[in-house]
This record gives sequence, structure tokens and C-alpha cells, in this order.
Amino acid sequence: MTKVKTPIPKFKEMKKEGQKLRMVTAYDYQMAVLVDKTEIELILVGDSLGMVVLGLSGTNQVTLEDMIHHIRPVVKGAPNTVIVGDLPFGSYNVNAEQAVISANRLVKEGGCDCVKLEGGIHMADKVEAIVKAGIPVMAHIGLTPQTSSQLGGFKVQGKDLESAKRMIEEAKALEKAGAFAVVVECVPAQIGKRLSESIDIPTIGIGAGPDCDGQVLVTQDMIGMFDRFVPKFVKQYAKVGETIVKAFNEFAGEVQRQEFPGPEHCFAIKDEVLEKLY
Repeated sequence: MTKVKTPIPKFKEMKKEGQKLRMVTAYDYQMAVLVDKTEIELILVGDSLGMVVLGLSGTNQVTLEDMIHHIRPVVKGAPNTVIVGDLPFGSYNVNAEQAVISANRLVKEGGCDCVKLEGGIHMADKVEAIVKAGIPVMAHIGLTPQTSSQLGGFKVQGKDLESAKRMIEEAKALEKAGAFAVVVECVPAQIGKRLSESIDIPTIGIGAGPDCDGQVLVTQDMIGMFDRFVPKFVKQYAKVGETIVKAFNEFAGEVQRQEFPGPEHCFAIKDEVLEKLY
């Protein structure tokens, strides 16, 4: 397979054609290399690295410097995949100027193709400013982890009429502001469908049902490498974590039993050289 990076304007065409977008996370060079070998169009270098890479309790402690540090190797590892850099909490919520400065840093210093930010109507001015600065923006509504405490925790959003209507209005406002796609997280499947029908730009669902225009999962969740908790919307396609633990334990046992390294893993010198050492 010869993979070519999808031009960002193409995603809107894909929606019209009924082609689904695919996005996963990556935070380092090696994982990016693996994703780049697949048909997946987008990699999100998400602030979820706070939990799955840095061991933090949430995402809000992640800094702009953390994001840049992790975006760089992903860009190097996946030259044929669109790289989305997540704007972390506190890097864009002051005003539009701060948002543009932070987005500029992710693109200029990190090298990503576009940025993502959380929030609805109140973030539309930031989206518009970043887009006018020449940087494509992916929006994010529904459950927004950076502000989850305001939402009552990690709960399904849009379950009542008022919040569902508001979410649709948010999606429309973000589209008008210039976002090229919207991540929709943790909403009833019916709302995910209605949202997708309400706007012309693609929706990318995570726990938002099958009728979104694309899907995204955190890689460590979907391959079984993060075992602190598994969200309801995650399907585990592999249990790589168990395989790695097994490999580590086999190594530890073989070293203790002096089975590793074996002759095939060792180097040798000529006997006459060795004799001169004694």
C-alpha cells in the first residue's frame, strides 16, 4: 500500500461521499511509524498523554511544552498521516490572541498539520482567529475532559432536550467559525447522528455512535496497554499489555535460570587472543 497524506479539505468531501474518517492517538516515534503503515488518515497527539504516558490523574496538568515534545517525534514517524496537535488546558482559554500564539507554537515548533481545542460557542472566536492565522482547527464538543468538572465529571452529555439542542448549535457555530471537523465525545448515539446531519463538516465520534462521519480511539485503550480503566465506548482489538508483561516475565525467569543469553546471543574472539589476556 502506498499511503499519501490526505489534504485537510478532502475530509469534507469524504463526508459527502460517505467515506468514514479514522483517527487514533500516538505520542512517540515508534507508534507513529506503525500507524503510518495503516489506512488511518489522522493521528491525534492528544493531551490524554497526561494519563497514558506521563502517569498523571488527568489532562489539565499537561503543558504546551509537553505537547510540543511529543508532537515532534510523531511528525517524524508518520509523514504520510495528518497529525493533529492538542491544545492543552490553559493555552487558549484566556483570549483569541493567546489561542493563536499557542497554536502557532504547536505548528511551528511541533510540526503538526493542525490543532484541536475543546469547547463550543464560547470557543468559536478562538477557532476563527486560529483559522484566520492560517492553521486548520479541529473542534471538540460533548464531554470535554479539560472542563469535565463543570460537566459533573466524565458523564454522557446531551441526554436532555436543552443540552442536545445546545450541542447542535455549538457544532453549527464551530463550523461557521471555520473548524474543518468536530470531535463529538460521549453523547447518545441518536444525538451523534443528528449532529452529523446538522453540519457539513465531518464529525469524529468517540462514544457518539456509528452515524458520526468518523471514529477516534486512544491507542493505549484499544490495544490494551492502559488498564487503569476501560471506557464503555472502547473496543479492545488486542491485549498488547498482557503480551508485554509475559515477555518481561519470561526474560526475568531466563536470566535467573541462566538460560539467557545463550551462545547464539554472544560474541567471541579467537583463542590465541584470549590466551594473551592470561
